[in-house]
Amino acid sequence: MRSRQRRAAAAVVSTAVAALLLAGCSNTASPQEDSATASFPLVIFAAASLQGSFDELAEEFEAEHPEYPVDPIVYDGSQALATQIVDGADVDVIAFANEPSFEPVTDAGAADESTIFATNTLQIAVAPGNPKGIDTLADLASDDLSVVLCAAEVPCGAASHTLLDDAGVSVTPVSEETNVTSVVTRVKNGEADAGLVYATDVAAAGDALEGITPANADAAVNRYPVAVSNNAPSPEAAKAFVDYVLSDAGQKILASYGFGAP
Repeated sequence: MRSRQRRAAAAVVSTAVAALLLAGCSNTASPQEDSATASFPLVIFAAASLQGSFDELAEEFEAEHPEYPVDPIVYDGSQALATQIVDGADVDVIAFANEPSFEPVTDAGAADESTIFATNTLQIAVAPGNPKGIDTLADLASDDLSVVLCAAEVPCGAASHTLLDDAGVSVTPVSEETNVTSVVTRVKNGEADAGLVYATDVAAAGDALEGITPANADAAVNRYPVAVSNNAPSPEAAKAFVDYVLSDAGQKILASYGFGAP
């Protein structure tokens, strides 16, 4: 809250200085232009799996809309972000990794309607070259493997359990992480032999990970919702960003990171 207050104060000072400079040059600025100048930096809460794509979306959005600056995006597990929003965190745009994680936000009145903007599926992430010879979900049940999963409460964990249940496989993970980034990190660092993560996370890891697509991958498809917060300090900028995510340009960026169409 204090950082928001500092930003608000800075915005007011900047607006006042700009107004004085403009007054010295011209008196033709419209009320709409004054309003745009006074916009606070856009605050976006996004699921950890969106990190690469949303950083690029924000960069391209700012290039197209220089009147709407964007703060560094806050990434975490959708459940953790929902808790912060329900507790009153300042946020303009909310983008989560599945629809159930959005329900506490709507129940608290922090947002009304959301729009699905992308889809994602899971892969088994392993070290390059697949040294353990993992081919199927059933292999993850082996006592000789250390497997890490997302906790069932977060979207990637819910999808993992759906996928494993559909295949009739029981896995005892060495740990359950609160967001998909932690699962990716543990496999990349060699702390686990395998983990279930989004296909987009494997693609983003490049040569650091190898992905195996389960035969029943379509049994767990996450649908990503995005919405403008009802308490958005910059509602016009927030709507412009959501529109950009849903635009052809935004969808092209998401597709380049491996996300499916809504």
